[in-house]
Amino acid sequence: MHRTHLLDSLSAKNVGENVTLCGWVHRRRDHGGIIFIDLRDRYGLTQICSDPVNYKEAHNSLDKARSEFVLKIEGTVRARPQGQENKNLKTGGIEVVVKKAEVLSPSDPLPFEIDQDKEVSEEVRLKYRYLDLRRERMKNNVVRRHQIIKFIRDFLDKEDFIEVETPILIKGTPEGSREYVVPSRIHPGNFYVLPQSPQQLKQLLMIASFDKYFQIARCFRDEDQRGDRQPEFTQLDMEMSFVEMDDIIELNERLMKSILKKFAVGKKVTKFVHLTYDEAMNNYGVDKPDLRFDLKIVDISDAVKDCEFKVFKDTVANGGVVKVLKVDGAASFTRKQFDDLEVLARENGAKGLAYLVLENDGYKSPITKFFKKKELDEIVKVCGAKKGDAILFAADKWAKCCKILGAVRLVVADYLKLKDDNVFALCWVKNFPLFEYNEEEKKLDAVHHPFTAPLDEHIGGLEKNPEGVLSKSYDIVLNGVEIGGGSVRIYDRNLQARVFKILGVSDEDAETRFGHMLKAFNYGAPPHGGIAWGLDRFIMILQGEPNIREVIPFPKDQRARDLMLGAPSPVAQKTLDEANVKIVKRCEP
Repeated sequence: MHRTHLLDSLSAKNVGENVTLCGWVHRRRDHGGIIFIDLRDRYGLTQICSDPVNYKEAHNSLDKARSEFVLKIEGTVRARPQGQENKNLKTGGIEVVVKKAEVLSPSDPLPFEIDQDKEVSEEVRLKYRYLDLRRERMKNNVVRRHQIIKFIRDFLDKEDFIEVETPILIKGTPEGSREYVVPSRIHPGNFYVLPQSPQQLKQLLMIASFDKYFQIARCFRDEDQRGDRQPEFTQLDMEMSFVEMDDIIELNERLMKSILKKFAVGKKVTKFVHLTYDEAMNNYGVDKPDLRFDLKIVDISDAVKDCEFKVFKDTVANGGVVKVLKVDGAASFTRKQFDDLEVLARENGAKGLAYLVLENDGYKSPITKFFKKKELDEIVKVCGAKKGDAILFAADKWAKCCKILGAVRLVVADYLKLKDDNVFALCWVKNFPLFEYNEEEKKLDAVHHPFTAPLDEHIGGLEKNPEGVLSKSYDIVLNGVEIGGGSVRIYDRNLQARVFKILGVSDEDAETRFGHMLKAFNYGAPPHGGIAWGLDRFIMILQGEPNIREVIPFPKDQRARDLMLGAPSPVAQKTLDEANVKIVKRCEP
C-alpha cells in the first residue's frame, strides 16, 4: 500500500508515530520558510508541514508543490502548538512533519478553484467534471447517493425482496416518451431500444413467480431536458405479487420514513397525507401538491352562478367553474406582483386573472363595478377572507382553472416565503383517471401506462364512459415534487384487450407490440402491482440541490450533451456500414 492512514484518521493518540500519507494539495501556505499544506483525500484533510533544517530535500519538494498536485509523504505525527488547533477539522489537533516527499503526479493550472465553493459556470464544471467532483459539496452528494441506495437495498432485502437486473437492449414498444434506438448489426433493418423503464420486464418477473422484485434501474428517455430530467436516469423499481394498493403504499411509506429518519436529521418530516386525484386538483390545482403551506383553492361556482358579472355567470352556465385562491395578507402585494401573477395565469391558459383586495375601507378591484355589494360579501364569506387578504379568481373549464390557480399558488407562496426548506411534506395522490384525451391526436391516451388496472367498480363503464374511469394508481409526492408513481396492474388478458381497444390499439398492433405480455397472461398471472421512484430527483431534494445534475456523477447538460467526453459524436463510416446505418441529412423546413 502507498499509505498507512487515511487523511481523516489521525488524532492525538497517533502523536509520535511514523506515517505515510497520500493525497491532493488542497491548500498551500508559506509561513516564514516553513511550508504548510492541507493534504486531502476523499475522507478528509490532514495538515502537513516541512522542516527546512532537518529535512531540506522534503522541504524543497513541498516548496514546488501546487494546488491539486498528488503527493506521497512520510513523516511523524506531532501535536499542534497550543492555541493553533483547528476545532472544525477532525484531524485539527495534530500535524505531520514531513521527512520525505514525493510528487506522484503534478497538476496543470486549474480552470476553477477546488478549495472554495465559488460560482463556476455549469459548462466549465461539466467539461471538467472530474475536477468538479473533487469539491466538497459534490463529493458529499456522490457519497450520500451511495449511502441512500445502500440503505434502500438493505431495507428491501430485509423485506424479502430480491434484486434482479433486467436487459438494457430490449424491444421497442412505444407507449410513452421517445425511445433511444440501437441498430442491430447482425439483424439488418432491426433495432433494439434502451428501456424507458423495466415496466414490462418486472411484470413478467411476477408471472415468473418472483413475488418481490426490486432494482436500482438505469432508464433512458430521449426527451427535452430540464432541471429534473436527464436522458439517462436511475429508478428504484419494485414490484410485488398478491397485493392490493394499500399494501404497496404501506411498504413505501415505511421505506420513505426510514430514509428520512436517517438522512434528513434536523428536518421536520410531516405525516403522510392521502389525497385522491380529484382532491389534489380541486384543493391545490396540481396532482403533486406542495403541502408545506396551507393555501387551498376554493370553488365558488354556486356563489356566482346568478351574479351580474357576465364572465362568471356564463362560465358556470356553460359547464365551467369559477375557482379562487384566498391569500392571507396579500393586500400588501404591489401592483407589479399582481401584474406578474396575471402574466403567469395567461401563460397557463387564462384570459386574465381577476383579483379582489379586502382593505380596511372596503373592496378594491377592477371588477367591483360588475358586482353588487352583497354578491362580493357572499364571495368573501365562502372564501373565509378577512381584512388584509386578497382573492384571486379563475373562470374556465375545470382542468384549466386548476392549472391556472395551481401555478399561481406556487408563486404566491414564494412571495410570502411559505416554502420552508427545513420541512419535508409528504403525501400520496391516488386514483388518477385511467385515460386522458389527447387534443392533438384526437384520441384517448393512458394517464400512466396501458397496464394500469381500473378500479373494480369502474370496469363496467370502460366502454360507456372511459374518461370517467379511475385507476388503481398512486404517486408519492415530497414538497411538491413527484418522487415516484405506480399502480396495481392488469393481469387478465381480456381486460387488457379492452383497454387496448379504448386506446385505439388494434388486435394486430397489440400482438406486434405486446404479444409477449399477452401470451404470458395465459400461463397463470398473479395479481400484482408496483412503483418506481426517481432516485435522482429524490436525492436532489434531500441534498437541497436545485437540479438533478448536481447529484449525478456524470450528467448531460441541458442539451443532452456530455461536455467532458464530447458525446454525442460522429462515428467512423466503417462502423455505420457494419451497423447498417445510413446518415440522411434532414431537409431544411
